[in-house]
Amino acid sequence: MFGHETAPATAGTAGRDEVFQVEGHGIDPIPDSERHGGAKDLFWLWFGSNLTFTYVINGALAVSFGLSFWQATGVVVLGGLSSFVISAAGLSGVRTGTATLVISRAAFGVRGNWPAGLLNWVVSIGYTIVNTVVGTLALEAFLADLGWSGGPLPRALALAVTLALTFAVALWGHATVQWAERWMAYLLAAGFAALLAFVLPGADTAAPAAAPGASGWSLALVVMLAGPFSYVPMPADYTRYLPRTTSLKALTWSGGLGGLVSSVALGIAGVAAATQADMTDAVAGTEGLLPGWFQPLFLALVLGGSVTNSIITLYSSSLNLQVLGIPWSRARAIVISAAVTAAGSLGALFLTDFTTSLLSFLSLLIVVFAPWGGVFLADMVLRRCTYDSAALHAGEHGAYWYRAGWHPAGLAALLAGMLFAALTCDSALWTGPLVAPLGGADLSLLGAVVSAAVHVLLARRTVRPLAA
Repeated sequence: MFGHETAPATAGTAGRDEVFQVEGHGIDPIPDSERHGGAKDLFWLWFGSNLTFTYVINGALAVSFGLSFWQATGVVVLGGLSSFVISAAGLSGVRTGTATLVISRAAFGVRGNWPAGLLNWVVSIGYTIVNTVVGTLALEAFLADLGWSGGPLPRALALAVTLALTFAVALWGHATVQWAERWMAYLLAAGFAALLAFVLPGADTAAPAAAPGASGWSLALVVMLAGPFSYVPMPADYTRYLPRTTSLKALTWSGGLGGLVSSVALGIAGVAAATQADMTDAVAGTEGLLPGWFQPLFLALVLGGSVTNSIITLYSSSLNLQVLGIPWSRARAIVISAAVTAAGSLGALFLTDFTTSLLSFLSLLIVVFAPWGGVFLADMVLRRCTYDSAALHAGEHGAYWYRAGWHPAGLAALLAGMLFAALTCDSALWTGPLVAPLGGADLSLLGAVVSAAVHVLLARRTVRPLAA
C-alpha cells in the first residue's frame, strides 16, 4: 500500500477525458500532452455544484440561532467569500496533475496521510448523504403532488432515482462532471433566481427582540462555513487537467466567483424564507411561500441541486479511495462510495430524524475539515505550491516518506487543531468543555487557525519551496 505507486486505469482508456466516456485516469499524474481546458471552466463547476438547497437550509438555520435578516445575510456572505480560498487551492492540481489527497502526502507523509484521508472520505460521504436525502425528499414530495403518497415505496423510488442520476455522471468521470455541472447550472440558476424573487420581497428585515449572543453568532458561522470547508480536499481533483500555464489569479477569480454567487444567493433565500415561515422542514416551509404553479418546479430545483453537489463529492471520493490504497480503477472504486452513500441515505430517511441529523452533522463537520484544511493550506503556502510530483507517488522511495512514512510536524498540527476544535465545539452530539466558559460560543472554526499556526512553527525550517 505504501510502496511505489502505479495508479490503476481502465484498460484501453488511459488518457481519455471525454464527455460520456469513462475516464481512464485516476490519481496518476495527468501528462502535459493531455492537459486541456481553462480557468473559466472552474466558474461553472463551482457555480453549479453550489446551487444546492443545502445553502437555503443553512441560511434558515442562521435565523433559527437568533440572527436577524441582515446579520444572517452578513454571515452568508462571509461563508461565500471562503470560496476564493478553496479555488486558489486548486493551483496545487495544476502544478502536480494529481488529486488533492495525493498532494496532502507532502504535509502529512505517505502513511500519515492515510488516517486523515480516511476521515476526509467518511465526512465527504456524509455530505453526499445529506444532499442525497434532500433530493430524495423533494422528489418524494413531487410524487405526492401527483397523488402517490403513503408507505415506504415512493420514498424508496425517489432515493433510487436520485442515486442513479448522481452515480451515472460521477462514474463517467471528469469531463462528464464538468459538462453536467455547466448545463445543469444554466437551468438551476434560472429556477433559483425565480425562487429568490418570490421569497425575498416578503422577508422580515426587522431586528429580533433579543441579541443572538456569542452562541448564535458562532453556530451560524460554523454551519455556513462547513460547506466550503468540506471542499478543501477536492479542488485539485478538478484542476489537474488544466495546462501548467494556468495562473493562480485566473483560478482564484473564476472558481471563487462561481462559488460565491450561487452560495450567497441561495443562503439569502433561506434567510428570507426563515423570517416568514416555519423552516423545521425546509423544503415544505419554502414551498409554502411559492405560488402553486411554481411548486413542482421548485421541487425539481431541489432535486437538481442535490445532484449537482453530490456528483463532485462522489467523484472525489473515488479518487480518495485510490489514495487509501484500493487497487481498483477510479470507475470501480466509485461503486464502494455509491454503496455506502445508499446505505447511509436509507438510514437517514427511514431510521432517524433528518433535521436533527443534519444539524448535528454540519456542526461536527468542522472538527475534521477545519484543522485538516489549515495544515494543508499552510503547507501549500510554505512550499509556494511547488511539489516533487514524482515523489508524491513514490512511497517509501520518495521525499515525502519522512520518518517511516509519517511527517511529525503535519500530524502534530492536525491533532492540535482537532483537539482545539473538539474542546470548543457545540453540537447536538458533542459539547466541548470550553463552550460554557466561553459564554456558549462555538470556536471550532479556529481549529484551522490553530493547526495552520502549529504547522508553520514546526515545519518552517524544513518545508521550503523546491529550487527552480
